[in-house]
Amino acid sequence: MFKSMFLKLAIVGILSLLVPAVLYAAGKHEGLNCTGCHGIHTAQGDIIFAVEPNRKVKNPRTNKPYTGVTALCLGCHETIENGGMGIIPVSASKSHPYGVVPNPKVANVPPSFLRSGELACVGCHDPHPSNPNYKYLRVDTEGGADMQKFCVVCHSSKADVEVTKIEVFSSMDERNASHESPLVEKPAKKSKSKKKKR
Repeated sequence: MFKSMFLKLAIVGILSLLVPAVLYAAGKHEGLNCTGCHGIHTAQGDIIFAVEPNRKVKNPRTNKPYTGVTALCLGCHETIENGGMGIIPVSASKSHPYGVVPNPKVANVPPSFLRSGELACVGCHDPHPSNPNYKYLRVDTEGGADMQKFCVVCHSSKADVEVTKIEVFSSMDERNASHESPLVEKPAKKSKSKKKKR
């Protein structure tokens, strides 16, 4: 009996350690490090992309290829036929619009959600692994259960909720970092030069 109980406790203990780690790693970008998207010395585009920006797929509203960070996102998140890697592809014709200037009659988009005046992937999503939110949205929707909380940011007159304050996640501006840099500078050690004996 004691052996059986010990075995059950050991299994529960191991699972309690493993389950959070597995759940945390279940996100799509957690398996990437910085150079999964950014190339420090081997940039593939105007911004330091490690991935070739998607120049094949065209914006259905402008009939021109996407540019900037949206082209980076579509380098992975577009079908292979349309110049992407086929990783959870999105479709501009079946998705929230991106690569366009928002119509103020349809949406009152805060400036922090626009990139060069246009709707872009990173206006709504912050793809860095430090973002704990559902689908990397910049607003916590409680795991997708409260999507109105996100939609109300731009479509307040259409929402069924009254929101007074919404926190917006952003890892894009290091000036507002919530933690200190891990950098600790150490003085260089003086090298001991060996004197040659004559």
